Amino acid sequence: MPYKKRIWIPNRFYHVVCRGNRRDPLFRSHTDFQALFHILEQLHQKYPFELASYCFMTNHFHLQIRSQEVPLSKVMSLLNKRYANYYNTRYRLTGHVFEKRFYDKLIEDKEGMLEVSRYIHLNPVEAKMVKKPEFYQWSSFYFFKDDRYIPPCFLNVNHILDFYLGETEERRGKYCASVISQ
Repeated sequence: MPYKKRIWIPNRFYHVVCRGNRRDPLFRSHTDFQALFHILEQLHQKYPFELASYCFMTNHFHLQIRSQEVPLSKVMSLLNKRYANYYNTRYRLTGHVFEKRFYDKLIEDKEGMLEVSRYIHLNPVEAKMVKKPEFYQWSSFYFFKDDRYIPPCFLNVNHILDFYLGETEERRGKYCASVISQ
């Protein structure tokens, strides 16, 4: 039975989740996380996309992503294929790295954008990996918390911060407080 064709609406954000096959780890070491970052940077140069937030967990990852020029399914296909090739080569494996096609859900409005971003940033806390979201290294939360960190080229925190009023520091504080209060 063929897959249902995905609907792509340019300029709209989606919540995307990719999980390891059989819920196996996608990231076994620091180097694996860095490899995914590198692949995201390479893809961004050729097929521009934007992330509003992200979190890379041990056996899955979350992206709050939009692609304005290229269908999201193409971006995700290339991302997953390149990461699977890296992973299988590094660990001398063959076969599937990802469980199935990526999960995606269109984000409808401002409340949805904020809800998805909070959910993504709280994922490591809910999994009891850390006590606070700022303690998790493989999430975009610390780019929201502290402007001393320079975000990667594909991350634009203003897609979330612009929903708040005030100066930049005030907006950062309001967003972080809304995440922690959940």
